[in-house]
Amino acid sequence: MTDTLRPAETAAAVPPDLPDRPDARTLKRSIGVVGGTLLTLSCVTPASTLFVVVPDLFGSLGTATALTIAIGSLLCIAVAFCYSELGTLIPSAGGEYAMVSTMAGRLAGWLVFVLSLLVVMIVPPVIAMGTADYLEPILHLDPSLAGAGVMLLATLAGLLDLRANAWITGVFLVLEVIAAAVVAVLGFAHGERGLGSLASMEVAGADGGADPVTGMLVVSGLAIALFITQGFSTAVYLSEELEDPRRNVARTVLATLGISAVIILVPVVAITLGASDLAELTGGDIGSMVTAWSNSAVGTFVSLCVALAIVNAGIVMVIQNSRVLFASARDKAWPEPVNHLFAKLGRFGSPWVATLAVGVPGAALCYVNLDTLYGVTGVSVTGMYLLVAVAALLSRRGAHRHAHAWRMPLWPVVPVVLIVVLAYILTQQETDYLLWTGGITAVATLYWALYLRPRRDTRWLVTVPEDVREPARP
Repeated sequence: MTDTLRPAETAAAVPPDLPDRPDARTLKRSIGVVGGTLLTLSCVTPASTLFVVVPDLFGSLGTATALTIAIGSLLCIAVAFCYSELGTLIPSAGGEYAMVSTMAGRLAGWLVFVLSLLVVMIVPPVIAMGTADYLEPILHLDPSLAGAGVMLLATLAGLLDLRANAWITGVFLVLEVIAAAVVAVLGFAHGERGLGSLASMEVAGADGGADPVTGMLVVSGLAIALFITQGFSTAVYLSEELEDPRRNVARTVLATLGISAVIILVPVVAITLGASDLAELTGGDIGSMVTAWSNSAVGTFVSLCVALAIVNAGIVMVIQNSRVLFASARDKAWPEPVNHLFAKLGRFGSPWVATLAVGVPGAALCYVNLDTLYGVTGVSVTGMYLLVAVAALLSRRGAHRHAHAWRMPLWPVVPVVLIVVLAYILTQQETDYLLWTGGITAVATLYWALYLRPRRDTRWLVTVPEDVREPARP
């Protein structure tokens, strides 16, 4: 963080006589708070998270799953405050890396970019591979083949205009919410235990009995709990395409977090109360629980809604991830031929080469064993949030102190507490996950030291679109 960034370079709209300058390109402002919230909620993808990611937590945390997700959601409020303030100060498609580079230095921003790239490349195929399980009532597919198909479909949709995608994902999102609501209603209606069970901290053991869930297990599970609602950060990636980002970024971030936490947490509570016994809860087969609570027709309906939710998530994640790659090219993170390709905009205003560069490898990753990558993703998200909190702690220095932006309450207490908590969560993660993530960031640091830093005047020049930059208040 010692190589601090001078004030962010600006990227004006493309002049008529310079149509091919990647560093001069900006995305089109075409969505408001509603469209941005629909897209961001779809990236959180509450239903697919509930049906694909949460069962793993049930397997390790049992009745403590709802408590762990609730604690993670509370931590995410502090994270959302940091994103909201930084996102209105630095509204760039680069998201975290643009914010952190500007506030904490170019090396810190580069490391955040690498961590975010890890997340955005791993998560879509992992989620997409869950499609086969929920198409099982009507069609048997190989998980890798189904996941690859979803990724390619999402890539095609990502080439369209962002406003059109907001409506597509909005329709799918309605089906997601319906599926989550059905699970919640059925779980509460078939409650087998009282609310006190949410604090019983038990998981089914190998011998069929109940094993205690320790506080350290809950802390370790917080990395995945943070990942469960992580998609609210998509709002800052879309900030370059949001109308009036100075107001709408914060509104979109906070609204998305609140809505997604409710959509995920309420069904988790219902499932915990409605599971017939601890073994069924720990098994985490939510589809079977729904069928047992109702009938096969309802189970099939919910499964199909979840399959559509996964497709929805794939579309939004490809959109988000292509914007990150587009912004990195515009900010000259790569050799010039690569920058030129990734910064190309198509007829619909979307970065089409960057979209293909994200979606096609994602389809290929569906054929790779990704079992351990949930842990790598959890570590990456926690580390990314930690660096964002550091940037938020530095957000009121110099000219930024008087800039027109949304300001979080209880600053600097919120970022300081967040830094301490997130650092502690990292220390409780499995060594293998820390080593994988650390090794990748070490390679990225070498790229920074050997290629980017020696070319600091021509490479890694973080940009903020000129139309949203405002003079500091007197």
